[in-house]
Amino acid sequence: MILDTLAQADRYLALHPLFPRAFEFLRGTDLRALEPGRHAIEGEQLFAIVEACPGRTRSEAKLECHRRYIDIQLVLEGVDEMGWKSLADCVAPATEYDTARDIRFFDDAPVSWVATPPGAFCVFFPDDAHAPLVGAGTIRKVVMKIAV
Repeated sequence: MILDTLAQADRYLALHPLFPRAFEFLRGTDLRALEPGRHAIEGEQLFAIVEACPGRTRSEAKLECHRRYIDIQLVLEGVDEMGWKSLADCVAPATEYDTARDIRFFDDAPVSWVATPPGAFCVFFPDDAHAPLVGAGTIRKVVMKIAV
């Protein structure tokens, strides 16, 4: 997991061949003008999902993980207090892996919480279980999905 600001994103360009294009999209797009939903960038290899929804409590949030995609979650409005736990340490699956949605949920509790303010992002790799959208009020964010 990585927590940083969009101003420092160049530090991470070498981590994946599609990271430069993902950060280019985040920096060069009027993100506030994007409607909630999925936005194509490079087919199934790279796309953005805009979310605007009420925050939930820590107890309502479930850890999730993805096998096929890396997430870059950039907060636009509100503070998203995202939970984290290493996938290797998750021992209480709540669901089977859903291949179509590339997601699995866990009943484990996060071991840490990261308050992510507007302009900051978290990167979650397939070995990072995460519990997003925790906070008060509406959280608006862009989730970049980058194919592993």
